[in-house]
Formats: sequence, structure tokens, C-alpha cells
Amino acid sequence: MQTDSLFYRLFQTCPALFFELIGESDVEAETYTFRSVELKQTAFRMDGVFIPRTHTAETPVYFVEVQFQLDEQLYARLLSEVTIFLRQNPEVEQWAIFVIYGDRTCAPKDARAHAPFLRMPEIQLVYLDELPEQDDESIEMGLIRLIVEPSQTAVEQAQQLVQQATNVPSRLSSSEIIEMIETIVVYKFPTLSWQEVEAMFGLSELKQTRVYQQGREEGERLLILRQLNRRLGSISDDAQSQIMALTVEQLEVLGEALLDFTTADDLREWFSTHANRMSDA
Repeated sequence: MQTDSLFYRLFQTCPALFFELIGESDVEAETYTFRSVELKQTAFRMDGVFIPRTHTAETPVYFVEVQFQLDEQLYARLLSEVTIFLRQNPEVEQWAIFVIYGDRTCAPKDARAHAPFLRMPEIQLVYLDELPEQDDESIEMGLIRLIVEPSQTAVEQAQQLVQQATNVPSRLSSSEIIEMIETIVVYKFPTLSWQEVEAMFGLSELKQTRVYQQGREEGERLLILRQLNRRLGSISDDAQSQIMALTVEQLEVLGEALLDFTTADDLREWFSTHANRMSDA
């Protein structure tokens, strides 16, 4: 898994983390949806865009680019994509670009042609290795720091996050955080297997605990509800109650099925067939 994919997965799972990262913690993250955007009639696809669920003059669109390797054409490509997006979406009045670098070595060396753009307040460059630490920093921000943590101290940092995941309240469930820790550690130490990572942090025993299982169920339900709201709009209270009653196994089946849903009728049909069939098994 590439480093930028880890970030996009984090932003997809926890939109509030992006706004904490850029120092806009007061933004209502749930009013945004994070997705990739294909630009019509071009060969461009924007990997990360925070788009307001309801457009107003006060709600900006945030373009996000995560860069962990040198690309001298980055600014030319990114600025082209943004201007095409604005041309194709004339309702957008406010916008901002955040380029997130692992460190300064990942930034283009010769940016003279784009210097006037880079001086605009709408364009911000973030260097993760230079982020100041905050006393009230979230566990999710700790996940971002773990991605860029040097290998020699990453294991200790991951162990601390595992402890926090079961003791400190956060936006994500303990199971979601631990799964992200596992993913990051496997990425940073590619010679380790998932089993070795679980043994290193004692995760095999942790995953058998009631607290972890409850966290896993809660995380699965919240993820399903977010996905359904994005695909179908606001779902009914009755549908939410039915989802809250599903087991983890049923939630996983629904998670695969909802990718083909286009209307609320598809969800009702699923409940009338699959859910009843599984409860009778």
C-alpha cells in the first residue's frame, strides 16, 4: 500500500482528522464528503477532494494532495486539475489547496514558474515532520505521526497508540484504530507478516476481548451508515434501527451489497431477503 493511500483511507474513515491537521478543528467535518473526482473530458483524476454535502457561499471545497516522493510536475498537474474542476463546477465560490508532504525533500526543487500561485493564501504546504505537537492531540493524529515516524522509534510509538486505543475516547472505534496501526506497521516493516505484527503488540489476545469485539461492531455499523448516507442520502430511522440490530457478519455482507445500491428501495429489498435469510440460518 502506498503512503498516500494510507492518508486517503484515514481521511475517508475520519474526515475530522483532515480539519484537525490543517488547524480548522471547528469545521463541522460531517458536512463534508471525501472522495476522488474524475474530471470530465480529461485524463485527470483528483485523488482527494473534501466536498460540502450542501454548497453555500461560506463552505469551501478542499483539494488534498499527499506527496511522499519527488514529482517535479506536481504543481503544474495539481493547479491544472483545480482550475478544470472550478470550470466544471461553477457553483464553487471558495476553495483551498493543501499539499501534504512527508518532508521537504518530497517537494519540487524548482517551483519558480508556480511561485505566484504558491504565495496565494488559498494554497498551503504542510510538512508532516515539522508539525508542532499539541497537548490535546487526538489518537487519529497519532496515526498520522506514526506513518512518518522513523523506523527505530515506530514500534514504541505504535505500542503507545495501541494502549491509548483501548483507554482513550476517540472519533474512531478501538478496532478501527488498531486495524490502522496494523496496516501502518506492516507498511513500514514490509518483511513482517500480519501474524508477526499481532504477536509484537499482543493484538491476538486483545482482539478476543469483549471491549474489542464491541468496538468492532460499533465501527462496522458507523462505517455502513456513513456509506449508505453518501450513496442514498439520509436513511430512515427504521432502517437505522435494523442496521443497529445486525451482527458483524451481517454487516460485512451488507457492506459488500451496498456498493450496488442506487436507491432506498435497494436497501429495503436487501433487508427483506438477505437479513431475514441470515437470521433464520
